[in-house]
Amino acid sequence: MHERPIDPHAHHHAHCLPFGAQLLGAASANPRTRFRLWAPSCAKVQVVVETGNASGTHDMSATGNGWFETEIACGAGTLYRYKLDGALLVPDPASRFQPQDVHGPSEVIDPRAYTWEHAGWCGRPWEETVLYELHVGALGGYGGVMKRLPAIAELGVTAIELMPLNDFPGTRNWGYDGVLPYAPDSAYGRPDDLKALIDAAHAHGLAVFLDVVYNHFGPDGNYLHQYAKPFFREGTHTPWGPAIDFERGEVCEFFCDNALYWLNEYRFDGLRLDAVHAIDNDDWLRRFADHVRAHVQHGRHVHLVLENERNTANLLDSHFTAQWNDDAHNTLHVLLTGEHEGYYAAYADQPIQRLARILGSGFGYQGDPSPIHDGQPRGQPSGHLPPTSFVAFLQNHDQIGNRAMGERLRTLCADDALRAATGLLLLSPQIPLLFMDEEYGSKQPFLFFTDYTGDLANAVREGRRKEFARFAAFADEKRRALIPDPNDPQTLAMSSPPAGRQGDTPDAKDALDWMHFYKSALAVRAKLIAPRLRHAKALGATVLKAAGGSDANALTARWKLDDGETLSIVLNLGNEALPLGERPAGKVIFETPPRVRDRIDAGELPPNAFVAWLTGDVSEYAVGHDARKHATT
Repeated sequence: MHERPIDPHAHHHAHCLPFGAQLLGAASANPRTRFRLWAPSCAKVQVVVETGNASGTHDMSATGNGWFETEIACGAGTLYRYKLDGALLVPDPASRFQPQDVHGPSEVIDPRAYTWEHAGWCGRPWEETVLYELHVGALGGYGGVMKRLPAIAELGVTAIELMPLNDFPGTRNWGYDGVLPYAPDSAYGRPDDLKALIDAAHAHGLAVFLDVVYNHFGPDGNYLHQYAKPFFREGTHTPWGPAIDFERGEVCEFFCDNALYWLNEYRFDGLRLDAVHAIDNDDWLRRFADHVRAHVQHGRHVHLVLENERNTANLLDSHFTAQWNDDAHNTLHVLLTGEHEGYYAAYADQPIQRLARILGSGFGYQGDPSPIHDGQPRGQPSGHLPPTSFVAFLQNHDQIGNRAMGERLRTLCADDALRAATGLLLLSPQIPLLFMDEEYGSKQPFLFFTDYTGDLANAVREGRRKEFARFAAFADEKRRALIPDPNDPQTLAMSSPPAGRQGDTPDAKDALDWMHFYKSALAVRAKLIAPRLRHAKALGATVLKAAGGSDANALTARWKLDDGETLSIVLNLGNEALPLGERPAGKVIFETPPRVRDRIDAGELPPNAFVAWLTGDVSEYAVGHDARKHATT
């Protein structure tokens, strides 16, 4: 192991990269920078320095196995590019910053220039986590996000999760088309501005997660094919081109060091790995997790979270902290909206039974044949995993932005039903994730946006519209033409939440009512549930019956918590009241709609209702709580 204890007095942090531009002797009067590039497809590589006293072209020495290296008397702020075989100029694939975008020169950065104010921060235990996913660009850059931190922390969120930051073409992008994984995009600010955001989040008690994309590179600005063809498996194709060869040592090192760079140099508290099923190499994922955990400071809470279409439960046994539970979202979405096209087709049959399985044992698909996977089995048994191995959500960037018109869930279902489902999200033992502005009951769309030009812009726009041709609502070409152009600046503008919600307008009052709902539920979670989650275990879920004996869109579920007490919930997402037998044991800690317990005590479960009970010594703080009012402690 290479763990190092946290030094509360270490106010400067840097991850020494074995490649790229590594500043040497930054504090001296004569700094030098080592440049190192893996270019096995080239015979000659040079560094072209574009600024400062060292301006000019400098030869790099071939050191074997495709590596080229040199040292140059230059320091922080130097702009440079690599020249390949005397012709093509390219940025550094490990560039720490691209001030002139993906095709411009890279900049030498001094990672120790930033002084951390909260050097003793060591993160938060996973069981305390309430995630808040956000897009930095839609919130006005790092400075815009920083202004929102007090309200996010006051809400009861414990961690913000930033959609990908790595450099992309132009000034607008979702983040999943990045091409330079080490360079936070200049459209949001400079590297020290990002560190200041993370530092400020830590000051508010907020952990910070970063979404990283290791399964592909975007379509514009990736030059690796020009000088490092072995980076890819040319015979294996993906929707983004040849597959990345994760079995090659240099490739493995590139991505492992990227994770450590974000965790150690920027002090992120966790990473969410995008679409690891597209990596198609579970052995590499395990090696990656082992390497990362062995090289972060001892005592830090560092969490690794997966998005994985395959529901590979054994990756969560010891290597990864949790996985985004798309099954939970998709099932709840079908129950709330009745939609059944696209991937929702896999959840249209008995969705309430599938939700019971999710609450009782994790995944909805645990080896069952999936109708959207050609009837092939999907997933592995997950009942042995704790509920905290799963990140649950009702909305996220994918589930909103991958809709043609980017609709929020509130525009697709009744408010009372959404409140009931939100109660389940915030008070079940699975780790909840919110999407920015969800807490205000936002109806604002979140659309897919890019900043491409020319033929690529046309291809992205038309390709997106054709993608929705199989949906009934967009079978007509005229209807598809209404789908917003991802490259139109207005598409990002329409997706950017307002800066504030002050005033006495109906919209402002509605937003505050929703915010108080979220805030009160999260206060109950923080006080009564999160401290008991470390060894929580599901005790099962049961679907309730309608008066005629058929399954209703309602269920009960129970969990044994760390201290032996029992958390019980009852949920009805149907439009009819149901007979309810014996009510769960314990005291009510949350309910929606208000005073629903009175009808439950009378043996009836109203429509669109959610109630949670907890056994044991429950403080009067939560008992009798009105879900529509702000909680008081």
